[in-house]
Amino acid sequence: MGYAPPGTNPTELVALAQEAERLGFDSAWAAEAWGTDCVTVLSWLAATTTRIRVGSAIMQIPGRSPALTAMTAATLDLMSGGRFLLGLGTSGPQVVEGWHGEAWGKPLGKTREYVEIVRTILRRQTLEHHGVHYDIPYGGPGSTGLGKPLKLMARPLRADIPIYLAAIAPRSVAQAFEIADGWLPIYFSPERWREALEVREVPDGFEIAPNVLVVVGDDVQACRDALKPVLALYVGGMGSRGKNFYNALVGRYGYEAEAAVIQDLYLDGKHREAAAAVPDALVDEVSLVGPRERIADRLEAWRESGATTLLCATSQVDTLRVLAGIVG
Repeated sequence: MGYAPPGTNPTELVALAQEAERLGFDSAWAAEAWGTDCVTVLSWLAATTTRIRVGSAIMQIPGRSPALTAMTAATLDLMSGGRFLLGLGTSGPQVVEGWHGEAWGKPLGKTREYVEIVRTILRRQTLEHHGVHYDIPYGGPGSTGLGKPLKLMARPLRADIPIYLAAIAPRSVAQAFEIADGWLPIYFSPERWREALEVREVPDGFEIAPNVLVVVGDDVQACRDALKPVLALYVGGMGSRGKNFYNALVGRYGYEAEAAVIQDLYLDGKHREAAAAVPDALVDEVSLVGPRERIADRLEAWRESGATTLLCATSQVDTLRVLAGIVG
């Protein structure tokens, strides 16, 4: 479901997910950037559904302490009857430093410690962690010395709530395989992801759940064009010229020259030209566009890719109905 676009009410996302439950979809996922948060939306959704699982894609690591995230996960899982899926990610330097006011630092190490702390809390073990990024109980400058190791007061319904990590670079993907239960890739290429991200082996039972943009319509080109501004925003504008993870990912897929053009145009304020520069082939590779029959045919590549779950990103109820009919 992403996050609510500016000027809209997140209850519209809830209504969409309620229809997805009726149609038999397995899970509904909410996101956050610097607008609506995902926890409130998922809480509302869990309270107004009975079967569909609810997942965060993603909760921003810099926005919450690991202890608060563990408390939130335990509470959502308990109140939803064991339907919560915890998706985590670091976001990017612009959001981490420009919104949350934290140093970008070393996200790999921070993520590793964060997941370790969350798991410790959910197992109701006494929390004591002294790492590079987190010192609990805190004993550094300004400490009162009164902090003591605690353990979660609540009894989690599940100590092993699945943890998914967002990752789009080889090292972060490798770490996700090592410390998480699942991976939330964005702009996933069914044909090229293994080579591009240097993946040789996936752990048994590991979940790979790509976020896939879907636009259904008879005019394939119009469907492609509807997604190009989004791709241009991420490839061109989500970061600087020296650090844009989405741009680097597209480059690994073989679109390095095109990604550079998109970025130059976008950062120069030429957003329409940047969208026009997004190759049709890239849209076709990382999304599902066109009439029902075309999408059904393209789904075969995703089935063969190693992905275990498809997070189909759409705001259209009709698209949900088409997808449900295809998979049916």
